[in-house]
Parts: sequence; structure tokens; C-alpha cells
Amino acid sequence: MHSDLPKVLHTLADKPLLSHVIETALTLKPNDVYVIYGHGGQQVRDQLQHCPVHWVEQKQQLGTGHAVAQAMPLIDDDSLVLVLYGDVPLTQPTTLQALCHPESEQALRLLTVSLDNPKGYGRIVRNAANQVTQIIEEKDADNNIRQISEVNTGILAVPAYYLRKWLDALDTSNAQGEYYLTDVIEMAAQAGINIFTHQPESHYEVLGVNNRVQLAELERYYQKKLAMQLMEAGVTLKDPARLDIRGQVKTGFDVSIDVNVILEGDVKLGSRVTIGANTIIKNSTIGDDCEILPNSLIENAEVGSNCRVGPYARLRPDTKLADQVHIGNFVEIKKTTVNTGSKINHLSYIGDANVGSGVNVGAGTITCNYDGVNKWPTQIGDNAFIGSGTQLVAPVSVGHNVTVGAGSTITKDAPDNGLTLSRSPQQSNPSWQRPQQKKS
Repeated sequence: MHSDLPKVLHTLADKPLLSHVIETALTLKPNDVYVIYGHGGQQVRDQLQHCPVHWVEQKQQLGTGHAVAQAMPLIDDDSLVLVLYGDVPLTQPTTLQALCHPESEQALRLLTVSLDNPKGYGRIVRNAANQVTQIIEEKDADNNIRQISEVNTGILAVPAYYLRKWLDALDTSNAQGEYYLTDVIEMAAQAGINIFTHQPESHYEVLGVNNRVQLAELERYYQKKLAMQLMEAGVTLKDPARLDIRGQVKTGFDVSIDVNVILEGDVKLGSRVTIGANTIIKNSTIGDDCEILPNSLIENAEVGSNCRVGPYARLRPDTKLADQVHIGNFVEIKKTTVNTGSKINHLSYIGDANVGSGVNVGAGTITCNYDGVNKWPTQIGDNAFIGSGTQLVAPVSVGHNVTVGAGSTITKDAPDNGLTLSRSPQQSNPSWQRPQQKKS
């Protein structure tokens, strides 16, 4: 990966590769999940310490068989051990469920896949009765073996009692000088243990990540799959290849999403929502019949029904828009509630405020909410009209039905009704001369 970051912490859909694997494992409701870590593992532990897993250190990297052996002292003999890989993020739970539940409980279960180009993979060797007899790694294979298209994914499930014995019997007599986990397949065959194989629906389920090209390939496959799920649920995507989903998305009916949209975290879109091009929505809820115009950024916000946001609008965390609110171009809202029917349409910043119903905020209005140390609130009453170019210096309250004259700096509470303004006397000096640059 040519990176200081451990490979399993590189992200797919904005989530570490290992997180994908752990989450898949947890869907199977196992008794325990063990993560075996080696080089750079402390960084992995620190970043994923919230995961409900047991961390097992592999102090020396002596191969896959040696890695699995590190966890075996912690596992009971009557357990079924499922081996997964931290850099193989897209294996589906249904695939693993089928792998773990063959007809014979005493079988070794092996996930294989047939590839047009099997280069680099260990080959599955079968006898005349089509039974698996062994896995031969490519570096140890002759030309005949390399012609086999069925390959080992490394993912297997095996009773702990057998696995413990076979791991103890591994040796390093191979091209890599390592303890190969794949050697247990031949041991199982020689012991007369049934070897059950299963293949995934797509080979992408078992592809690992060894470089950034492979990571990008899996990202595009994963995003295409998520886009297909949205369209099957009734969402119109102007171009499915130009949507990125980095979390969980729930939608109502007749949602339409334009190009280059990014949906991050937990996103909920109501029915008949339209999302304009180049928009980013993160951990937010958008109500029914809303229009989010292009180039808007919405983060940790709640938007009610029948709202219009953008273009080029930014809703920062803890913003709450009630129904029928309009937030226009180059407007930034932060930690503010905007109540029903209010409009903030042009070039304004409203922070740490409560804006009443039916309010109109003119262009270029700002709440001066920060004094360099503390944030202070602004209260704007129902049906207030805030003239363009106004500064509301918090803490301050503007009453109901107040009109604030354009260009005012409001430093004291404005009482209900009537007009409030503050302006310095306008002066003109007809004899004043603009400075001229001297000619050299």
C-alpha cells in the first residue's frame, strides 16, 4: 500500500477494511470474535477498540497457520472455527452461513472460487471422485496444477478439535518457509474427514486488497451494488456510477438523486426528495417533498418537510429546519432552529439562534455569536423582518413582528412590533479628492 497506515485500516466506503469483516462476522452471532494482529497491530487496536472482539497478538509472522494457532488456546474443542481475513472486506453473511451449515457437522468447510485468471492463488486439487484432496500454493505448483481454475480463498470453517491437532502438525517444508493453514486440507483428506466446498455468488466477495488499485476496484464494485439497491427500492439515480454511499441510507418513495452526490453516515431521505448535483449529506434527516439544490453541504442536521435548501448552502451540526423553510445560496446555519415558513435566502450566517415562524432574513445578515471565548444566543421572534446587511450582536433578542432596518447593528433587544434600526448619520463631502498614485 506504500503507506504508514496498516493495510486493514485503509477504508472502503469510508470504513476500515477490518471493520467490514468484523461487522460481517458479528451478523453470524458467534460466541466470540478473535482478531489476530501483528506488525502495526497496536494502531489497529487503538482505532477499532470499540469493536466487541478479542485481540490476539502474533509476535512473529510465520504464516497463516501460525496466525490461527495463536487464538486456539482460547477456543473450546466443541466450537466451530471460522477463519476470515482482515483485508477481504466484501464476503456476504449469506455466503458464510451456507459455508458453516453443511449436511455433516464433522466436515471441514472450504470456500473456493473459480477464476478466469487464477494467477497467484493456491489451487484446489480434487481426486477422480471430485473430492478435495489438497491445496497447492502457486509457488509450490507445477504447470499442470497451475492450469486449475478453482482456487482457495483462505476462508474456511472447521471443528476446533480437529483444527487444533492439524495446526500442531504443520511444518515449514514449502517455498515460503511458513506454516500454511492450507496444509490442514490435506490432513483432513488423509484422515477421511469430509471436505465440503461452497462458492460465493460473486468473486468480488473473496477478493483481497494488496494495493490501492485493488482497493479502488472493490470500492467501485461496492458502490455499484449499493446504487443498485437504492434503485431497486425506488430511487432515481441520474448516473449510478457517480454516487458514493459511505454509511446507511433509508429512503421514501420517488426520491431523485443527481450526479456526484455523497451520502455519509446515517442518512434518511423522505418521499419525493430531490438531491441536486455535487451535494454532500452526512448523518442527517431530510423530510418529505424537500428540494436540496446543487453544491450544498448538510451535516448532522434535521430538515423538515417541504423545505428548499441551496444552492451552495451549508447546514452545520445541530441545525433544525421545521417545515416549509427556505435556506438559499451561500447561507450557513449552525446550531440553530429555524421554525415553520421562515426564509434565509441569501449570503447570511445564522449561528446559535432560534428563528421563529414566518421570519424573513435579508441578504448579508449575520449573527455575531462569538466573543472570542464564548458562544452567545440570538432569538428572533415570529414574523420578524430582518433587513439586509444586519448584524445581530449576541446575546440579543428580536421580538415578534419586528422590522429591523437594513444595515443595522443590533446590540440591544428589539421589542415586539414596529421598526428597530441603528445607523450613523450619512455624510457627504463634495470637495474630497480620491488619492492618486504618483507617476514615477
